[in-house]
Amino acid sequence: MTGSVDLFPGFESRYIATDEGSVFCRIGGPIGAEPLALLHGFPQTHAMWHRLAPALAKTHRVILMDLRGYGWSSAPVGSADHATYSKRAMAMDVLRIVDDLGHTRFALAGHDRGGRVGYRLALDHPGRVSRLALLDIVPTIVMWERIEASPSPLTDHWPFLARPEPEPESALLAEPANWLEQKLAGWSKAKDLSAFDPHALRAYHQAFAVPERIHAFCEDYRAGATLDRAHDALSRARGETIACPVHILWGNAGIPAAGASPIDAWHAFAPRATGEAIDSGHFLAEENPTATLAALERFFS
Repeated sequence: MTGSVDLFPGFESRYIATDEGSVFCRIGGPIGAEPLALLHGFPQTHAMWHRLAPALAKTHRVILMDLRGYGWSSAPVGSADHATYSKRAMAMDVLRIVDDLGHTRFALAGHDRGGRVGYRLALDHPGRVSRLALLDIVPTIVMWERIEASPSPLTDHWPFLARPEPEPESALLAEPANWLEQKLAGWSKAKDLSAFDPHALRAYHQAFAVPERIHAFCEDYRAGATLDRAHDALSRARGETIACPVHILWGNAGIPAAGASPIDAWHAFAPRATGEAIDSGHFLAEENPTATLAALERFFS
């Protein structure tokens, strides 16, 4: 699934049916251990966790999955209101997976888009998540407020990918490999691809070269500009907060570090959140797996 080398030796591979198709998962770790779901971000797949998952699986039942539209999961056509790729809908995929595997409460770590799915799930279903780690994001509504107040080349993909179909789809499909590698390099601290294992990079390229997945990525961002933002605004107005412990990790050269304190950005949704910076760009799990793993092990222990 991720090239000629298995990045997750000893992990089971499985497809699990959902309302919109199927989700590709890998499951590893002791049966009966606390479940821990790991959700990837854009423009990646579950392969981004390959340097952390084996260690986390020593103490947890680790569940890796490709988000709807990404990797090896189904990529349904987006709906007119973009609800198909709202984080609320994608969170339901996560619940379907953990339900199918027989779990009620579970810990969750999400990077980038996976973090957005994770915090929406924790807000909408407060009894399900035991602990939540969010990697290199601020809330979607805060992100849009920052983009509108101070546009930056690091965040110009947000408004671009949210533009109406087929403009962004056509642009990405014209040069998918170049677009992917420019973003991976540009968001890393070293500004190159040195942090990425060649086999993981191959997995990202495979997923990024498929037209229906390019459409899914754009729909993900269109949902972020509309429904996800609206859901955040309503939650903030109602004073809804995440019930479980929350730990925020961010790269000291990542996108959230460019604004006010990432922990302060989470105050409305997670007023008791803790957090720490990692010496990294946006891709903490691949750029600095040692420090990222240590932080997650401390939080989830």
